[in-house]
Amino acid sequence: MAEKAFLAIDMGASSGRHLLGLFDGERLDLEEIYRFDNGPVEVHGSLFWNLLGLWAEVRKGLHAAGSLRGKDIASIGVDTWGVDFGLLGADDTLLGNPYHYRDRRCEGMMTRAEEIVPREEIFRHTGLQFLPFNTLYQMLAMKLAGSPLLEMAQDMLMIPDLFHWLMTGTKCNEMTDASTSQFYNPVAGDWDGELLDKFGLPTGMLCDIAQPGTNLGPLRDVLAGESGISGANVVLPGSHDTASAVMAVPAASRPGEQPDWCYISLGTWALMGIESPQPVISDTVMKLGFTNEGGVGNTTRLLKNITGMWLLQECRRVWNHQGKDFDWEDMNRLAAAAQPRVSFINPDSPEFASPGDMPGTIREFCRRTGQPVPEDEGAVLRCVLESLALRFRQVLGECEELAGRRIETIHIVGGGTQNRQLCQLTADVCDRDVAAGPIEATAIGNVMMQALAAGEVSTIAEAREVIRRSFGMERYKPKAGEDWDEAFERFAGLG
Repeated sequence: MAEKAFLAIDMGASSGRHLLGLFDGERLDLEEIYRFDNGPVEVHGSLFWNLLGLWAEVRKGLHAAGSLRGKDIASIGVDTWGVDFGLLGADDTLLGNPYHYRDRRCEGMMTRAEEIVPREEIFRHTGLQFLPFNTLYQMLAMKLAGSPLLEMAQDMLMIPDLFHWLMTGTKCNEMTDASTSQFYNPVAGDWDGELLDKFGLPTGMLCDIAQPGTNLGPLRDVLAGESGISGANVVLPGSHDTASAVMAVPAASRPGEQPDWCYISLGTWALMGIESPQPVISDTVMKLGFTNEGGVGNTTRLLKNITGMWLLQECRRVWNHQGKDFDWEDMNRLAAAAQPRVSFINPDSPEFASPGDMPGTIREFCRRTGQPVPEDEGAVLRCVLESLALRFRQVLGECEELAGRRIETIHIVGGGTQNRQLCQLTADVCDRDVAAGPIEATAIGNVMMQALAAGEVSTIAEAREVIRRSFGMERYKPKAGEDWDEAFERFAGLG
């Protein structure tokens, strides 16, 4: 089979990359060809995404890809984070820069929403976990602030939808990203107009839902001309980055058997859950704080959001601002040298959600909860890593409760797999085998959905088989003689 080239534009909250996936029918090779920075822009106390700056970077990456492969590129797809959106007015005018999900305008909005529609009813309609930055609360904040943009808006596009529109001129809302909004009904597979009407939010700006694998057509002529990519179509991947990452979980599929694995997509966030053939909307799911998000291949990502590497990223940022100049290996050495099982935090406690003095916030949490205060950097890092692994154990038990069976293997994918300490701690604390990799899971899942749409593979199971052949996994076994039960009891008591 002739080698096919697929271009994944994988955009995260701190950086974006253009990666070429080269597939020969048996193996996939991935090559990064362009990288750019991303992050919030503060304007008068509000946080925004620099959409036009990001679009300029996307175009530069398209040019870099065209210079390398040009006419060989079969298709292009974009994945990003969820919940955030942009609004288009008359004549496709962009109505301001999209807000960043960590902006403070959503503070108190969950409470205000539940005064209008009871929490249980919101969950019955959407099956989504209650996070303060969900699109529903962002929209409600705009309505309560009297924003004129809601009246002016003719189209609402989630962040990856914006880039797909800029590339093709076609407007749609890709399903996996739409499912993070909290006004998508996963049972109906469409927007929940009844719920939005109860909040008095407009529905006319919502576009048609499109499934992963949909071909949106060719690049606009001006982009094809400037980039040299003349024959490529734009194809929707699972455009929510976690949907693409879960597609890249290299788990074996046994016909007729229930899967015995769960996944952690580990980056700034840790998304931990199981793959379900249908949405699971029940009191138990709501009580446990799980969510039903759209997955590729008509599956549901039944998962929980956990604060992930954000805690370490913020500690490093603060220390380096103070002149420490730590790289990730420096931090690993400091953590490894620190005394184990001394103090823990609840990673999902609200005080850790916003940028600030993360090491100081961690110390204050330990002080407030009557634990030894981790004074030096190594103690802080050890506290974070062990707390994350203990949180994974807690959520593992909830996954098993929802699945109704024991989970034997935890698949960790994404950039966080490079932290071998955390992978080993997860195996030890959870007393489960851990399979770590691939690192570039999101881009790989993006590429393989394009390959599936092109007919280069026939099923998601076949795509995962390609991924297993193409990218190595590191396996971690629980260390003999390690007993984390007492530590887990202390952790669970933190609330």
